[in-house]
Amino acid sequence: MKNIAVILAAGSGTRFGAAMPKQFIKLAGKPVICYTLDAFQKATCIDEIIIVTNQEYLDMVFELVTDHHFSKVSKVISGGRERYDSSWSAIQASEVDECNLIFHDAVRPFVSQRIIQDCVTALEQWGAVDVVVDPTDTIVKIRGDKIMSIPDRRMLARGQTPQAFRKSVIRSAYQRFMEDPEKVASDDCGIVLKYLPSEPVYVVKGEEQNFKITHQQDLYLADNFIKDGLIEHESADHEHLERSLADKVVVIFGGSSGIGAALVAQCREVGANVYAFSRGNGCDITAYQAVQEALASVNHSEKRIDYIINTAGVLIKKPLSFVSDHEVAASCGVNYTGAINVARAAFEHLRASRGMLVNFTSSSFTRGRAGYSLYSSSKAAIVNLTQALSEEWLGNQVRVNCINPERTDTPMRRSNFGIEPSETLLSATQVARSTLSVMASSYTGQVVLVRK
Repeated sequence: MKNIAVILAAGSGTRFGAAMPKQFIKLAGKPVICYTLDAFQKATCIDEIIIVTNQEYLDMVFELVTDHHFSKVSKVISGGRERYDSSWSAIQASEVDECNLIFHDAVRPFVSQRIIQDCVTALEQWGAVDVVVDPTDTIVKIRGDKIMSIPDRRMLARGQTPQAFRKSVIRSAYQRFMEDPEKVASDDCGIVLKYLPSEPVYVVKGEEQNFKITHQQDLYLADNFIKDGLIEHESADHEHLERSLADKVVVIFGGSSGIGAALVAQCREVGANVYAFSRGNGCDITAYQAVQEALASVNHSEKRIDYIINTAGVLIKKPLSFVSDHEVAASCGVNYTGAINVARAAFEHLRASRGMLVNFTSSSFTRGRAGYSLYSSSKAAIVNLTQALSEEWLGNQVRVNCINPERTDTPMRRSNFGIEPSETLLSATQVARSTLSVMASSYTGQVVLVRK
């Protein structure tokens, strides 16, 4: 049976307090709705996607679908003032007599593949499915300013989405609901419970990360989910990497040691044509002309460049008051100015190939620490640079992502920390392998955390 995801994106966002509905607010260079659509685009159990939005945003949504290549989207339709108007519109827009309809809030961008699959699987046996999580706070029933009762929390749950139904079930419930002159409904499962009381609603276990962006603080939480690399990232297998990267032209700055050298080896292993540049072979990324000349030489030989990766970095671990002028210039020059130089020189090459720029940050970017002032602040700047460029270059179909590895065994780390237990560190090869998975993905604007 066909599985059709219905993305409900017609909310006005009045509680959010922004000029634009919250589903179109940008996170890391992409509107919230794009993360939601990406989850259903990737879900192998989903055959088709219908988006329901406000009339005034139809053109914007069509543009997002085109720019981000959401090939499963079959229709973008207008909703209504109330949630039920949007759901009813989608029910009527689905053309087959029977199918599974999986309704999901556009502003729940972190729904997992597991939840989507569990909902579809449950529909093999049940006609209605809800997603719930345990309540974290005590729930009280009040009247005015007084508590009337405190329900047993073991019998309560918090509802999320998706809510999934066989079309015949949800259509029948809605037909009765739409005929009711006193329409009161919180969501689609509530309509089934009230108007088809004999139809049981099965529950699937939800997840805390599948939260709804409702208030400004939710946007802050969502932004940090992305910055910390907490979104789902699936590592590609060797065959997929070979299919995606064989014969691609890859340029790596900082490719003489550490993660850069591991990337050179891993790219060659999957059949890519790799060119590595570093100070060792005469390319100093703090000099814009040197970067331009390096890329021009590769383009002259290969006639294209598909991926440009900058792993170059300098770690000077000491209090700022002890840092010399030379060390300031070296740290800021390589870690930040160098990244800017690579990005500026990369754009025309990547625009021609519709390729990807990959930057590297560090887990220290999230919080400045004593002794790391220059390093942490420059790595925070790399994250912001990545997110800004992903937005600026989206229309040119150039993707920009950032790798955020946890502590990794590299010569730079050993020179600052000495010998550490190997079991506590990532290997450079592990980081390189994860980087290849990102290269083979459709990601843009992402900060991907690589954990041990």
